[in-house]
Amino acid sequence: MGKISYSLVYNRKKKLNKKGNALVQVEAYLNRRKIYFSTRVYLRPEQWDTKRRMVKEHPNKEALNRMLYGIVAILEQKELELWQQGKTISLELLKDTVTKSTTDSRNSFLTFVKEEIKNSLLKECTKQNHLSTLQLLQEFKKEIRFADLTFEFVSSFDNFLQSKGYHINTIAKHMKHVKRYVNVAINKEYMDIRKYAFRKYKIKNVEGKHTHLSPEELRKIENLELEGRYAKLQHSKDAFLFCCYAGLRYSDFVNLTAANIVELYQETWLVYKSVKTKIEVRLPLYLLFGGKGLLVLERYKDTLNDFFRLEDNSNVNKELNALAKLAGVDKHISFHTARH
Repeated sequence: MGKISYSLVYNRKKKLNKKGNALVQVEAYLNRRKIYFSTRVYLRPEQWDTKRRMVKEHPNKEALNRMLYGIVAILEQKELELWQQGKTISLELLKDTVTKSTTDSRNSFLTFVKEEIKNSLLKECTKQNHLSTLQLLQEFKKEIRFADLTFEFVSSFDNFLQSKGYHINTIAKHMKHVKRYVNVAINKEYMDIRKYAFRKYKIKNVEGKHTHLSPEELRKIENLELEGRYAKLQHSKDAFLFCCYAGLRYSDFVNLTAANIVELYQETWLVYKSVKTKIEVRLPLYLLFGGKGLLVLERYKDTLNDFFRLEDNSNVNKELNALAKLAGVDKHISFHTARH
């Protein structure tokens, strides 16, 4: 079974359009035959490095090169999926598969967003936040076409999020995600810019105030017994307390594994690289809060990797506020509270 080879080609037809630009395409080669896939990227001749087959001397050259390599990666992924299905690889089969996928994406906003997230270079924790927005969109409406994305639609989605009890800033976060993918869809010509819903709809948020817990409020949450239907909140409670004891961000917590808990100088330390700052951090867990973080880890000693896995930030924050209410803490708390 032959393997398709892929390469980027510029101005294959040796003809510039009225703006002096030409198209970049992906050439797929197999058994002495070639087919071409459009990247929808148009460049001037001086912006293309023919020898290295990449964009040069363009203000967005790095982003465009990532995009072009991403398109090649998508084609290779489609080929791999066909191979895994036991199908005989051919250029015609690849073209049919891509055409079907493109047709679905051209009609379905949800499919489009899913593919954009999947093929993005976002950090994994950021991808999870974007996927939580996608999940809420699917919950709001099972199928969303590009034509559905009107001012009335985004306003109704806002009301839907309010009805679920989300904080105004959490709603703003999800609406920013929707706006991001609407903008991408417009740039890729899936949508008409004249029907841009966010020209009328304005994302609302309030200035955030850093909430902190007093020692007494922290003790209330520590002493909270969770039974019956509230037992499912135990994981979020323990994760929040561990972050309080260690001063961790949510993004750092969900990127931890058992390998980050190490023995140094015959004591237990947490060693990790901050997602935000890229700086290695070493925390002596045995000293912080009298070693309370170690007691939390002890409860999960056989399932540490699972302990460090949480739902997306907004859903966990909803659970934290439920915990605060049960504990009699009259504050709106989030994972960010753990750092204050």
